[in-house]
Amino acid sequence: MTKEEVAAMFDRWNDSLKTGDAKTVSANYLSDAVLLPTLSNKVRLTDEERIDYFEKFLAKKPVGHIDSRTIRTGCNKAIDTGTYTFTFGDGSKAAARYTFTYGWNGEKWLISSHHSSAMPE
Repeated sequence: MTKEEVAAMFDRWNDSLKTGDAKTVSANYLSDAVLLPTLSNKVRLTDEERIDYFEKFLAKKPVGHIDSRTIRTGCNKAIDTGTYTFTFGDGSKAAARYTFTYGWNGEKWLISSHHSSAMPE
């Protein structure tokens, strides 16, 4: 996968947030993916747990914007790490650090892990 294709994976994920559908967002993840979310202390390890998190997160109407990134690619894996800012429907913002790792499931690239943590103030 090229760096441009990795960057497009974030765009796909961000576009899925705009649908407001937690199942659509969760479909971007491998079934055994790890989600360490920004706005929850609970690690999400299953589709059901990720959907639960995104139902609450999507209620805020988030739109992500990459502020800085580094992309690395390898054999059947890719890593996108950096900082992003979410703007919510009420106009508030949350800046965070992120790491997305991607894996090839034999058919398409999906998120294998996603770590996001608020920027320390």
